Amino acid sequence: MNIKRFTPLGGLSRGARLTAVAAALVTATALATPAAVAGTADDARATTAELARASDAVLTADVPGTAWYTDAKTGKLVVTADSTVSAAELAEIKKAAGGNADALEIKRTPGTFNKLIAGGQAIYAAGGGRCSLGFNVRNSSGTYYALTAGHCTNIAGTWYTNSGQTTLLGSRSGSSFPGNDYGIIRHANASAADGRVYLYNGSYRDITSSGNAYVGQSVQRSGSTTGLRGGTVTGLNATVNYGGGDVVYGLIQTNVCAEPGDSGGPLFSGSTALGLTSGGSGNCSSGGTTFFQPVTEALSAYGVSVF
Repeated sequence: MNIKRFTPLGGLSRGARLTAVAAALVTATALATPAAVAGTADDARATTAELARASDAVLTADVPGTAWYTDAKTGKLVVTADSTVSAAELAEIKKAAGGNADALEIKRTPGTFNKLIAGGQAIYAAGGGRCSLGFNVRNSSGTYYALTAGHCTNIAGTWYTNSGQTTLLGSRSGSSFPGNDYGIIRHANASAADGRVYLYNGSYRDITSSGNAYVGQSVQRSGSTTGLRGGTVTGLNATVNYGGGDVVYGLIQTNVCAEPGDSGGPLFSGSTALGLTSGGSGNCSSGGTTFFQPVTEALSAYGVSVF
């Protein structure tokens, strides 16, 4: 499973690399629950310093198709490797960890991680590409914006609400990717900003607050390719190596499925906004692992709030 961001569907501006990434996601097969294939015989809990060194070592190994987070319950650094990661590359990771290799718990999940635009509905980039709108937000002055993934806003400055690109959504006001994966678009028509999330059954969910996810939490995701999907949070503060130097930190890891075009869409629980769809593996036929940018970080960065 090759970890990549979910590609904006039909995106042209990022060039052949994004096209290849999107194709890889479409053909991927993923497990809803990754199976552990390697671990450690030493059950001793690693110290915080040892876990930090192990995390740095995985980053230094620079193996595309890997994601990792610290499991507070087990005291292990959980490394998830996609189907493109070879046994030799896993050995490289362990070698890089050196004396901290016992702190690693390595899991496999078939398929490829890939970047996947009211919230969840399609938005279209000038020049080509579709993502999903995350959450409509506003600042203290009453200016309205749309949050989505940064790897989406990176590809275009102007966005539309229809594929014919005759109805303007607005213009990009900010974009942060890699490192983070969030971006913001200023609405051209404030009256069109809907604070709800579309559930793809003719109804909407009111989003009245934002919050931080927790492991085991039941969550839902809305996106313009696969509609409404649900699952649970499996990890926090995950680092994902999408390849080509595109590393994103601090993500929410889940077993919710997603596909290209779902990028930027909202992750929520009840009426609480939690995240923006970043990337993952698999599809919504076989399942998958999906990562989300925490929405609280994006809200703070841009000085906006849900409504």
